[in-house]
Amino acid sequence: MMRDYFAVQPGKALTGETRVPGDKSISHRAVMFGALAQGSTTVRDWLPAGDTEASLAAIRALGVEIDRTGLTEMTIHGGALHAPNAPLNLVNAGTGIRLLAGIMCGQPFASVLDGSEQLRRRPMTRIVNPLAMMGADITATDGKAPLHIQPVALRGIHYHLPVASAQVKSALLLAGLFASGETVLTEPGPARDHTERMLDAMGVDIAVDHANSVITLKPGRTLQPMDFTVPGDLSSAAFLIVAALLIPGSDITLTNISINSTRTGILDVLREMGADISVQKTGLQAGDPVGTIRVRHSVLKGSDIGGEVVVRMIDEFPIFMVAALAAEGKTSVRDAGELRVKETDRLSVMTAELTRMGAHIAESEDGFVIDGPQTLKGARVHGHDDHRISMSLVVAGLVAAGTTTVDDARCAGDSFPGYAETLTRLGADVSVGVYS
Repeated sequence: MMRDYFAVQPGKALTGETRVPGDKSISHRAVMFGALAQGSTTVRDWLPAGDTEASLAAIRALGVEIDRTGLTEMTIHGGALHAPNAPLNLVNAGTGIRLLAGIMCGQPFASVLDGSEQLRRRPMTRIVNPLAMMGADITATDGKAPLHIQPVALRGIHYHLPVASAQVKSALLLAGLFASGETVLTEPGPARDHTERMLDAMGVDIAVDHANSVITLKPGRTLQPMDFTVPGDLSSAAFLIVAALLIPGSDITLTNISINSTRTGILDVLREMGADISVQKTGLQAGDPVGTIRVRHSVLKGSDIGGEVVVRMIDEFPIFMVAALAAEGKTSVRDAGELRVKETDRLSVMTAELTRMGAHIAESEDGFVIDGPQTLKGARVHGHDDHRISMSLVVAGLVAAGTTTVDDARCAGDSFPGYAETLTRLGADVSVGVYS
């Protein structure tokens, strides 16, 4: 197997306007929901990344015809799903396997959902147990993938989610489409609501009581096809945002970005720390608000972070650790234990890799404490087959003294194809190499 790396040189300001690849969460849902709709759904600016391609391949394996125009535009000819000829391989896609599990529990045929060794390490009881409460015949393997599903009639339930989780919530709502009776979910706090927004836009009878954090889905309505453009992924934009904040002289504008309030925790926290970030809403796509974000170099102050905002920025903590190292004073994070069961244990891995660059980070069970500002030095670090780790370390290299080499560049393609090229267009010195 080829071993590739990012080569990073510091010091150059980022300037100009750019877009980032389509939102990963919405891209997963686009192919799945489009497959369930009666008719043809057209999607533009879809994210052609490792995780989303795995979801698309799984949907094709279920007999759904999908016509692609290039990599980012497609038409999904929805309708009935058909029994697959083999286990459905979701590779590294945690979102893919959990959402698809909800759909497959409602189908009149058996299926097996599996993935890579990395995916097989991720917990699945969080969806298996409540799906079983709906009557689903779904079994995990020691609490993890592969998941084995047999056809059975489902029933709606009233369920209080123990933690705020878009993946668990979505799996139950998707199963609820095939259940008898309504499915009512109560959330303990805010989680991404792309599923609710898109189902509503497709004509599903779904109501959200924001005051009481209750979602009610009534089955029976056929999903209607859509024609929409996937907005840029704020989680991908976060790498460019933090880089621009930390590098003197930087001034960038990001267009057509998802600014869904369940995803903007990173913007809220950075602005509280003194970041010069302005956001202008420009429209809606598939029920999701989109807008333009302008970012200019700023001096950040330390902050205390915990509670509901953690869920709204859970995927951005690896890059936020880089921002915290540059902030003046103490930054403390708590309530972020979920980071330990992502593609990697992101708290432990980021702490270890940034320590190689000279950082001092006090790791805790559910967060960390950083006293800044700290000066980083270039080093050879590793992405651990985790796209957010790899891309965060590139930004650390942009503000370090000396050259940084980030091994395992390929995994960045799981969510941000063309990451190095985008940074280069903005003025950074980042390239991809391959070891001989």
